Amino acid sequence: MSTAILRRGRSLLALAAAAAMAALGLVAATPAPAQGAVTTGVWFTITSAHSHLALDIEGASTAAGAELVQWGRDAGTNQQFRFVAAGSGYYKIQARHSNLVLDVWGWDAADGAVIAQAADQNFTNQQWSVTEHADGSFSFVNRFSGKALDLWGWSTTAGARISQYTYNGLNAQKWFLSEAANTGVANPIRSNGADPWIEYWDGYYYMSTTTWNSTVIMRRATTLAGLKTAADTVVWNDSGNANRCCSHWAPEFHRIGGVWYLMYTSGNSQTNFDGQRLHVLRSTGSTPMGPYEFMGTPLPNQWNIDGSYLELNGSLYLLWSEWVGANQSIRIAAMSNPWTVTGSQVTIATPTLSWETVGANVNEAPVVLQHGGRTFIVYSASSCTTDDYKLGLLSYDGGSVLSASSWDKSANPVLSQGNGVFGPGHNGFFASPDGSQQWIVYHGNPQSGQGCGSNRETRVQPFTFNADGTPNFGTPVASGIVLNPPSGE
Repeated sequence: MSTAILRRGRSLLALAAAAAMAALGLVAATPAPAQGAVTTGVWFTITSAHSHLALDIEGASTAAGAELVQWGRDAGTNQQFRFVAAGSGYYKIQARHSNLVLDVWGWDAADGAVIAQAADQNFTNQQWSVTEHADGSFSFVNRFSGKALDLWGWSTTAGARISQYTYNGLNAQKWFLSEAANTGVANPIRSNGADPWIEYWDGYYYMSTTTWNSTVIMRRATTLAGLKTAADTVVWNDSGNANRCCSHWAPEFHRIGGVWYLMYTSGNSQTNFDGQRLHVLRSTGSTPMGPYEFMGTPLPNQWNIDGSYLELNGSLYLLWSEWVGANQSIRIAAMSNPWTVTGSQVTIATPTLSWETVGANVNEAPVVLQHGGRTFIVYSASSCTTDDYKLGLLSYDGGSVLSASSWDKSANPVLSQGNGVFGPGHNGFFASPDGSQQWIVYHGNPQSGQGCGSNRETRVQPFTFNADGTPNFGTPVASGIVLNPPSGE
């Protein structure tokens, strides 16, 4: 019988054991509360004091049940772990490559039990106390079993398994932490990544982009660079709805009143876009990935795309793009909730400047940026079929939000083609994990003349603010240039 088959069998038995333990309410002895502390939010390589080899998720697997072993140190993220506070002085130990946490598999309290990775449930078999020793090493004791993380059999061989054993404080149970090198992030983040949106929330980056089909997709990762290889998850599917079945564009997810809302554009045809409308979902879960329920179509009786929200002075507003005569314009209306428009609908920006009318008269994709007590709307201008698609800026000058005179348009674009990036636009914003940096996410084509199709790539870069408080996005960063990761990773 192969090793893989043996592991699958053991995994099934472990799952059955876990279910039985939960059903019977069995609890193993709990150790004393943590005697030490570790830094959270930092990725570490964890090395054995005995073998000098590093903790490693076997085979770099991202599957639940993959076992913890030791291996020669390398730069792999399957050898990088961080500590996440679990409450009462305990920690979860999370693998960087998989986002899963170390788990006493099958709720096995015995010496020699398997240590594997599993989805984070914050169960006691996933919680570890910390003891720091005089030599700077640490021991980790599982809250459920009361046993210490242990290099089984005092092995010095790469691939030897890591288990648990009655705590003794000897070198097989002592581990040194060294901060893992952060390799940075280079563009593009995603191919076929038009109309991107990124948020950082509760330890993860979440990203969604246009799909062109009946679904809304999202991926997440603990690092910005990790979004490149993270798997897409379908968080919503409209395939069974005739009015929303097709051409899903520009998803955005916003946390409003402590709840996640997702707004997207879709219509009734894959080839005729006259039926495109905004639609709003509400999450019944605690993360941007839902699950979601359908709430409504804010503007059901007219063509409208690229919706976003503005929260200002205690009120909520909808921003969107709509044709007003021969001009695709930026519009605004008050909302009574995130899916219901109330009162008048007002045009606050229309394409009048020469750089806004290349290929077509277009102002679209309005997105709010608030900083230093000021409110801005960044929007995309000119036709996306051209290399001259670019970003413009509206500044709120006070007065009625629902008045065009309260919004001052900058005379020049704030982000244009450059450094081998063509047609940069349709952007969003997100903060670094520690909140000290602002980043812009946008799409751009890698070659001239590629237009509005699937060649558009998701791109990111940090930005700053000018002395007058307006944002300074600089120029697009060329592909392959390694940027320092967002502060706090």
